[in-house]
Amino acid sequence: MARLLVITSSPHFVEGGHLVVARELVRAAREAGHEAELCLTPQNAFGRQAGAYLATWLTDVTRTADDGRIDQVITLRYPSYAVRHPRHVCWLNHRMREYYDQWDRFSGLLSWRARVKERLRRRAVHAADRYLLTHHVNRLFVQSRTIEGRLARWGGIPSTVIYPPAPARAYRCDGYGDYLFAYSRLTPLKRLDLVLQALAQPEAAGVRCVIAGEGPDRAALEQLRRRLGLEGRVAFAGRIDDAALLDHLARCRAVVFPPFDEDYGFVTVEAFSAGKPVLTCHDSGGPAELVRHGENGWVTAPTPVALAHAMREAIDDPHEAERRGAAGCLDAARLTWPETVNRLLL
Repeated sequence: MARLLVITSSPHFVEGGHLVVARELVRAAREAGHEAELCLTPQNAFGRQAGAYLATWLTDVTRTADDGRIDQVITLRYPSYAVRHPRHVCWLNHRMREYYDQWDRFSGLLSWRARVKERLRRRAVHAADRYLLTHHVNRLFVQSRTIEGRLARWGGIPSTVIYPPAPARAYRCDGYGDYLFAYSRLTPLKRLDLVLQALAQPEAAGVRCVIAGEGPDRAALEQLRRRLGLEGRVAFAGRIDDAALLDHLARCRAVVFPPFDEDYGFVTVEAFSAGKPVLTCHDSGGPAELVRHGENGWVTAPTPVALAHAMREAIDDPHEAERRGAAGCLDAARLTWPETVNRLLL
């Protein structure tokens, strides 16, 4: 059995899907009989990215403190793949998106002086990432076709897709209740404002939704709920624990998850694991790769009216929601952590 180090980066006080992937990978590796630990590397703010790459490059991951061997490292996220080890597999969830697919959105908020500085930093990060991901790792996997496409577009870097399975939780289905459920970090790219705008359409009249999660958009979303007159139909649950999450997944009619160009998104496979269909959009990235319209969920145009029509169908026909949810459950069951661990081992 191997001694493995799973390495990722994380900003302080942020609990994102990348950490869920890392912890689940450690757990699955241990269950497979390996020794495995999680290592977090720095992710510095803008203007200090070079320090994060350098600190990661200098991190010794070849041996333990008691001079024991580390057989392999598996890295997940920028700049964790800068670590040096002779047996290095990267299972990428994303690079620094502000310098890649989110550059236009990000740079448009900057002054011209700041834009000049960030262009230089962007070039440096592109060069570093290309070198690290093509000459520095033994094998490169990605967590969705969306990420695979970004690597091909910015750098021409080939990769292989391995979709992460759902986290190991006690998923269950207690029926198909009379409300929709949405949960994620409340940030602009998750597009919870689109969910509210869809609920305000005549096509979604009377549809109720529970939104769980915290984030910088919370106040703006609550204000939008008030402005749209949805206070009696939309509840913000805030941060919820695993038991509450599983309870909502078990009881809701369907899960709404319409982010923009999501890397992967555990929400989809978690909903499927609870036997619930997913409503997403054509441009949602990872979720749109897993949701098949008419089979295990709804895939719509990213407009309030189109999403409202899907909400109406899901609420009006519980038997159809059950049929699509059952198909999603079969899809989720095909993604397993033992197989994932085996593919990531050199």
